[in-house]
Amino acid sequence: MDFKILKLLFEATWDTLYMSVSATFIATLLAIIPAVLLVLCSPKGLSPNLIVFRILDTITNTLRSFPFLILMVVLFPLTQWILGRSIGATAAIIPLSIGAAPFIVRILENALKEIDGGVIEAAQSFGAGNIQIIFRIMLVEALPSIISGITLALILVIGFSAMAGAVGGGGLGDIAIKYGYYRFQSDIMLYTVVILIFLVQVIQSFGDFLYRKLKH
Repeated sequence: MDFKILKLLFEATWDTLYMSVSATFIATLLAIIPAVLLVLCSPKGLSPNLIVFRILDTITNTLRSFPFLILMVVLFPLTQWILGRSIGATAAIIPLSIGAAPFIVRILENALKEIDGGVIEAAQSFGAGNIQIIFRIMLVEALPSIISGITLALILVIGFSAMAGAVGGGGLGDIAIKYGYYRFQSDIMLYTVVILIFLVQVIQSFGDFLYRKLKH
C-alpha cells in the first residue's frame, strides 16, 4: 500500500468517525424530549395523554420507516439551505442525525420503561414531580441501558454513513464507491471493509466496557 492510498484511507476514516459521532450526538439531543414525552404520555405513564402519545408514536414510526438513502435525497434542499451545500462529510451529518433520531427515541423510551415501578413509587411518595422522576431517577437508573443502546445507534450510523458515500456523503463509503466500484480497485474496497469492521468492533467493545462499569 503506497502513501497516497494510506493518506486517502486515513482521511476517509476520519470523515466517517466525524460524521457518525457528530450525527449520533445530535440525534441523541433531538431524541431526548420526544422519548420523555412518550414515556410520560403513554397509557401507563406518569401523565397519560393518548393524543400526544399517538401523534409522537406515529411520527417516530413514520421517520423510522424511511430508507436512509431516500431520506438523504429528500433532505438535500434542507441541507443546502442550512449549510449552503448538500454533499460532503459535514452536509451528511444533517440527514444522518434525522435518520438516527427516531431509532434513538425508541432506545431511550424502552430504557426508561424498564425502570422498576417500585423506584418510581418511592420517589412519588417523597413528593417528587414527574420531571424530577424522569431526569433525576429514571434517566440515571436507565443509563447503562442507554449507553448500550447509543452504542448500537452509533454502529447503525456508521453503516448509514457508508451508504451516504453513494450520494456524495464522503467517508469510507465514498472511497469504496469511487475507487473500489467505479475503478475496479478491489484492494481499496477490501481495505474500507476491514476498517469498517475494525471500527465497529472497537466501538462495540468500548460500549460494552462502559455498560459493565455503570452496571456495577
